[in-house]
Amino acid sequence: MPETPTDVQAPPADAAKTASGLASKVLQAGKGEHKPAAADTVTVHYSGWTTDGKLFDSSVKRGQPTSFPLNGVIKGWTEGLQLMVEGEKRRFWIPANLAYGENPGGGRPGGLLVFDVELLAIKAAPKPPAVPEDVAAAPESAEKTASGIASRVLTKGTGTAHPKATDQVKVHYSGWTTDGKMFDSSVMRGESIVFPLNQVIPGWTEGVQLMVEGEKRRLWIPGKLAYGDTAPPGAPAGTLVFDVELIEIVK
Repeated sequence: MPETPTDVQAPPADAAKTASGLASKVLQAGKGEHKPAAADTVTVHYSGWTTDGKLFDSSVKRGQPTSFPLNGVIKGWTEGLQLMVEGEKRRFWIPANLAYGENPGGGRPGGLLVFDVELLAIKAAPKPPAVPEDVAAAPESAEKTASGIASRVLTKGTGTAHPKATDQVKVHYSGWTTDGKMFDSSVMRGESIVFPLNQVIPGWTEGVQLMVEGEKRRLWIPGKLAYGDTAPPGAPAGTLVFDVELIEIVK
């Protein structure tokens, strides 16, 4: 059982403080030189207490470190771990507004939280794919279908068969709006995706059927074949540009 810190109630006077209100103190100097970025994945050991000394979570107690993308956790962790290097152990006093709030419910702890965190490893996030030079509009040389999809082959495929609409396909992809803003990318997540080709936007259903395994193609999909020119909340509107690599026709 991790020992409850003696200064769990409040940060000591010698704790470092950031503009956001996060306080921290190095418990063990690190051996690394690089600090993680928000998009990186980190592996840590940690224990967390409320200010009354109650231990509410601990990977140390479970005997198993944990890994997660740094931008997928509470704000105090996202900010705090970017101060650290590999091998470092640090105590954080994270105010409620950078944690779960004062009264979060759902079994989560409220108020100021105290964490002892040891940064074991950093896995750098993939670099974002470059914004296509022709993202604003399809070039004259692009192939066009009757429905309005434009496309051009970026890398020739090694396969000969095209997927059918009822097939499952395994792909890597990145998507941009025509002003060059990336809104989604399996490449950035570092994990390809498998889906039935008839359960995605119409532009994908049609466009990926033009491809063979091993091929990489850029698709310009008009709004009517994507999420519309006035898209639902959270979805990109208008013409969308996708770079798609067809890894496998799963059937």
